[in-house]
Amino acid sequence: MKKILVTGCNGQLGRAIRKEYENEQITFINTDVIEAEGIIALDITDIDQVMRLIKSEKPDVIINCAAHTNVDACEKQWDLAYKINAIGPRNLSIAASEVNAKMIHVSTDYVFEGNGQKPYTEFDMPNPVSAYGKTKLEGERFVQQFADRYFILRTAWLYGDGKNFVKTMLRLAETHDEVSVVCDQLGTPTSAVELAKMIHYLEGTDNYGLFHATCEGDTNWAVFAEEIFKLAGKNVKVNHVTSEQYAQMNPASANRPAYSILDNYMLRLTSEYKMADWKDALQAYMKEL
Repeated sequence: MKKILVTGCNGQLGRAIRKEYENEQITFINTDVIEAEGIIALDITDIDQVMRLIKSEKPDVIINCAAHTNVDACEKQWDLAYKINAIGPRNLSIAASEVNAKMIHVSTDYVFEGNGQKPYTEFDMPNPVSAYGKTKLEGERFVQQFADRYFILRTAWLYGDGKNFVKTMLRLAETHDEVSVVCDQLGTPTSAVELAKMIHYLEGTDNYGLFHATCEGDTNWAVFAEEIFKLAGKNVKVNHVTSEQYAQMNPASANRPAYSILDNYMLRLTSEYKMADWKDALQAYMKEL
């Protein structure tokens, strides 16, 4: 029976992955920072812990969903962000090679500076402008350096079972008649369910390498919010504001990419697999809610 080790199993993507595989004969080794029922505590920044667990369990696949994703906090916590986002993937990759496991690592659109004019492909040069983006890029490089068989998936604007933009908007709709949302940051909302499906697909292949993994299409945060309210039947006005205007209302410490639309170029060229359109994926997610 195939054994899959998942880090960050209690996060949005970790939960989606477990659900994606629920009808298959799979042994899951679920790990997260805190031990719980059915979950092993694992500090991915500790090479000894990682090697001990992976040598003991000998998984066939390692899926790394663990990350320090608080973009603003990463600016103030560089060492912690580097340990989780870079050293962690390095440790997992070294261990994966030790037991000949496939390594699947989830990365981000933040590896790009975000001033592009057309969707970024896997061959465009990364140039992160935030601590989060810089540490995630280092994580990618460590995976490429130390894992023998790897898939790196860059995703963006992820939402699923957990804290996310969709739920924030729905919560605000309970107490607000109008909200102000940024309209000059472009990207693609991506469902954790859709990303889990792509991971499941790739995991069963030998199509190794770097992939962009977002839902199809693109939008901005304000239009995304409007679509959420429309699907939820909420009569909430969305005020379109610039990033500069929003920063004056809600000071933040990290630079965010203005343009982070990713092109799933490698997926399109090397397979027939296609991720869902962002509006269709959002509709499916809202029905589940």
